[in-house]
Amino acid sequence: MAERVRARLLIAVWVGQLVSLVGSSLTGFVLGVWVYQETGSVTQFALIFLASSLPAVLVAPFAGVVADRWDRRRVMLLADLGAAVGTAALALLVATDSLAVWHIYLATALSAASSTVHQVAYQAMTPALVGKEHLGRFNGLMQVTRAVQIAAPLVAGLLVVTIGIGGVLAVDLGSFAVAALTLLLVRLPAEATRPAGGRKREPVLREAAAGWHYLRAHTGLWQLMLLFGGYNFLFGFAGVLVQPLILSFASADTLGLLMFAGGAGLFAGSLVMTAWGGPARRIHAVLGGLALGGVALVLHSLTPSAWLIAVVAPLFLFTLPIVNSSTMTLVQTKTEPAVLGRVLAAARVIGDASVPVAYLLAGPLADRVFEPLMAADGALAGSVGAVIGTGDGRGTALVFAVTGTLMVLLVAAAWSRRPLREVDDLPDALEPTQTPEPVRG
Repeated sequence: MAERVRARLLIAVWVGQLVSLVGSSLTGFVLGVWVYQETGSVTQFALIFLASSLPAVLVAPFAGVVADRWDRRRVMLLADLGAAVGTAALALLVATDSLAVWHIYLATALSAASSTVHQVAYQAMTPALVGKEHLGRFNGLMQVTRAVQIAAPLVAGLLVVTIGIGGVLAVDLGSFAVAALTLLLVRLPAEATRPAGGRKREPVLREAAAGWHYLRAHTGLWQLMLLFGGYNFLFGFAGVLVQPLILSFASADTLGLLMFAGGAGLFAGSLVMTAWGGPARRIHAVLGGLALGGVALVLHSLTPSAWLIAVVAPLFLFTLPIVNSSTMTLVQTKTEPAVLGRVLAAARVIGDASVPVAYLLAGPLADRVFEPLMAADGALAGSVGAVIGTGDGRGTALVFAVTGTLMVLLVAAAWSRRPLREVDDLPDALEPTQTPEPVRG
């Protein structure tokens, strides 16, 4: 019975968060396309990704302290409120025909910071709700939200035609209300929402550093986070350049369809992880997913074909929930509950710190280096160009080929590190789930 109660609580909270993420994804896609069409610059388009990642890295250490100090339900509610304020400001600017590119960067940064606080608190309370036995499956289910985010462009394209950008922003605001109402109404157990008591509070910076110290003391977890950071760096190139790659030979409507196809691949991977939970040795899932993902990235570069992208993009994104959920489960099960929020925050910083660098590099490298190299008269036209073609977008395609190759090499380097290969052998810190005592929020 206790497991059924926990399942109902989790599904209710998860559905509310899913609705909110759908709204935010619709807004993100619409605004990204607006920036690219207004400026025609891959670099300015990439700056949206930078605005969504850099604040997350800067805020994460403090988000961990907050998640380990205060009621996590209230933390999530306040974070949602912060994101809603940014969306409301954009809606007002659209209504007054005053929207500028820098407004989008600023609102995106606010949303990213709020989302980081929200996610750290959410992930910190998950193990107490799920329990060690089902944590891998629930982390797989969490990846469904990412699938919806990627598939959202198809719906966003339809909505923009019917209700405009302002209407999409209004939908986003409504989705925040649904998520907040769910958190307010669902009765969650105290051990999940309230951090472990009895510990002495220290200065914020010292508490934030506790997560780093914990990871450094557990070499396998530390190396896992470094591996994840390298993966995210390479994934950042693909994430920021896939839309310009597609738009170099296809229309915005086709882009929406292909993004939907990619989301279908991610959704399939999420369902697999939800049903399976991953192998007994989760590091095998992490490394296997990375290797397959690297091959899929290389295949993106072969030819400017929507049909090719429709196959290899879902294949690549199928690996994403395998890598992400397996990594998250390892961190959650090997970390003491009292410091979990701060460890998750430190892990987020290590894993995500390289992403803004990738976003900064991706646009200029594509525009100023790889595209000229792959022009019809470029330096690589007679060699690499004979394989993947030349002209508009082929330089971006070459970035995919290089990125995928580096991802496969990263797997080989990771396998050579014994503490990382044996990270599953670290003792579990997560105790079997106790029957929860529900409290009203």
